[in-house]
Amino acid sequence: MVNWCELTICDEDGKILYRNAFITDHKITSGNVASIARSGRARWKIENENNNTLKTKGYNLEHNYGHGDNNLSTLLATLNILAFLIHTLMEFTDEKYRLIRATLPTRKTFFDDVRALTRYMCFGSWGNMMDFMLKGLEIDMPPNPG
Repeated sequence: MVNWCELTICDEDGKILYRNAFITDHKITSGNVASIARSGRARWKIENENNNTLKTKGYNLEHNYGHGDNNLSTLLATLNILAFLIHTLMEFTDEKYRLIRATLPTRKTFFDDVRALTRYMCFGSWGNMMDFMLKGLEIDMPPNPG
């Protein structure tokens, strides 16, 4: 069984702000339609934001990854997605990285800065490079609680 619902959000003048349709294998009733639409919107948002990031925010994951021989395209795509996963985890676990990323306007800017720094300087660790960037960007680290 396949069901679908359509969601249209308008402003007070009737101008359409958002329109989308969602397909589900759940039975749609007046009691669950709002929840199904909410879930569909959340999934759509997550997938689109991640795909947009992989395609346009420094990872350069495009359709051209299908042109490799002997699994090269799969390897490159896997490495790219692994890098995206690591960067996403760092947003949650590395306060210095998070502060620097919040200061720089784009992910591309961050990677360009890292590329320039590591081209001319050797850092003893990731933390040393993050400290150097924090100092250079004049970002104050909040005090450690406790």
